[in-house]
Amino acid sequence: MRKHIKNILIAVIFLSTTVSFSQDKINDTINTGVIDVVKPYTPTISDAFKVKEVPSLEDETTETKKEIKYNIFSFPVASTFTPAKGKAAVVEKRKPTRLFDNYATLGVGTYTTILGEVYLNHAISRTESVGGYISHHSSQGGIEDLFFDDNFSNSKINVNYSSRLRYLAWNVEGGFKHQTYNWYGVPESQIVAASTNGIDEEHSFFSAHFGGDITFEDTYINSGSFFFRRFGDNQGSGENRFTAKAKIDVPVNDMEISTDIRFDYLGGTFDRSYTTNTEFNYGNFQVGISPTYQMKQDDLTVDLGFSAFYLNDKESGENKFYVYPNVTATYRLVNDVLIAYGGIEGDLIQNSYYDFATENPFVSPTLFIMPTDQLYNAYIGLKGKLSSNMSYNISGHYLADRNKALYKTNVIRNLSPQHDYDYGNSFGMVYDDVDTFGVAGEINVDVNRNFKLGLKAEYFSYSTDDEAEAWNLPDVKGSLFLDYQINEHWFAGANLFYVGERKDQLVLEGSLVPDPPSTTILDSYFDANAHLGYHVNDQLSVFAKANNIANNAYQRWQNFPVQSIQFLAGATYKFDF
Repeated sequence: MRKHIKNILIAVIFLSTTVSFSQDKINDTINTGVIDVVKPYTPTISDAFKVKEVPSLEDETTETKKEIKYNIFSFPVASTFTPAKGKAAVVEKRKPTRLFDNYATLGVGTYTTILGEVYLNHAISRTESVGGYISHHSSQGGIEDLFFDDNFSNSKINVNYSSRLRYLAWNVEGGFKHQTYNWYGVPESQIVAASTNGIDEEHSFFSAHFGGDITFEDTYINSGSFFFRRFGDNQGSGENRFTAKAKIDVPVNDMEISTDIRFDYLGGTFDRSYTTNTEFNYGNFQVGISPTYQMKQDDLTVDLGFSAFYLNDKESGENKFYVYPNVTATYRLVNDVLIAYGGIEGDLIQNSYYDFATENPFVSPTLFIMPTDQLYNAYIGLKGKLSSNMSYNISGHYLADRNKALYKTNVIRNLSPQHDYDYGNSFGMVYDDVDTFGVAGEINVDVNRNFKLGLKAEYFSYSTDDEAEAWNLPDVKGSLFLDYQINEHWFAGANLFYVGERKDQLVLEGSLVPDPPSTTILDSYFDANAHLGYHVNDQLSVFAKANNIANNAYQRWQNFPVQSIQFLAGATYKFDF
């Protein structure tokens, strides 16, 4: 740019000098005058030059950019402001409950009732532990309007040892139990005869058992167990039972068939039957297998299988085979809200003197014992959750039992009573083909960890072949339980039971043949029980219980009224060694 300006200046000076020189010379020869321009000047494009948009610079000073540095001049300023320190939000936590390995309970109540229990457990190492418990529950009785002793006692002791290794866990345990009851339910018409003959109504049972179980990890044999029990009474009766079970997975191609294997032996003897003084023996053994294959597809789960049993009656020498269906299915209609389920199953049920005496302690030691052939148990139902803390279950079922065991009052032997249970104050067993239809409904509420409520109701209808009625089976059953932790210290609970009408018979021995039997109806009954307790500290708690609050001396079994309202108070102490 500077070069162009320089050239322009030189040109201007040169022209100026030339013009001046020319004028001086012309002035000497040309006269001044006026010049008229006829045509105005019209510039052309060639008369102008275009300026570049981005001119090139050759000035080194201009091309080099100077580095600019910024500096902040800071100086301290005095301040008296002190900000508050932030704190993390704290969630209130419930004080963790301390757990103890052992406890002891003692309570006393009306009817001279004593309740005691001690449970002990000790960890030998991280994989081994040993434990046991002792319990006792007794009452001296005192039911009104009874002429015979109604006291009872139930004591038992148990010890166990368990070990858990990397791939298996096993446990063994053994124990002893002693029970005492009385045949105090003598009908009014036989009280004089029984008192005159001075009956000894006491009936004692004893049993000893030993068993064990084992479970495996990552093997085709999942688990196994065995159990042996010796049971007898003070009337010369004795019974042995041995069971062994195993559960294995049988691989078939790409499938696994879950298979249960069972062996059950029963053998026993009674000094006599009810009608004769001849020793009576009974017993059998059965071997069963139950393979099941499970199929799953989306919300549908189906178990397909069957059960097969071989039965040998060691007294009659008869051999029989039984096959039962074993099919179940569940389908989630609406997630966990609505689940439909159903199935049809069957089983060969082993009956025993121990099971009968446990359910009804007033049986006579003269029972005829045989297994029950449950042809099928077909059921269907709906279950699910109404909310996050409320669940329900509604079902219906139909059972077909062959040789179903029913309790029935023994014939009153008023002409020739020989034993303390011949006065209509004991029960025997009769067997019949019974079909049972039933419906049931259940609701469970778990509002929180402090409040739980459960309600269940069942209705039954029976059809028999030979017997006039399904003896001592109720038509309606209902129950309600409640558990409430009021606060850190107080707790309460309640249990309510309702049992509908049942039917039994009274048969009086005649001179030649028994008199015509008369059917009796046992009234339905309602039994309400409640308890209240207080945790003094983590180890000591005190409690009070009230049973049969309705104060109704109802009859669970014919002529055997129960104790009216009962109160019991006691304490529980938890501890560690």
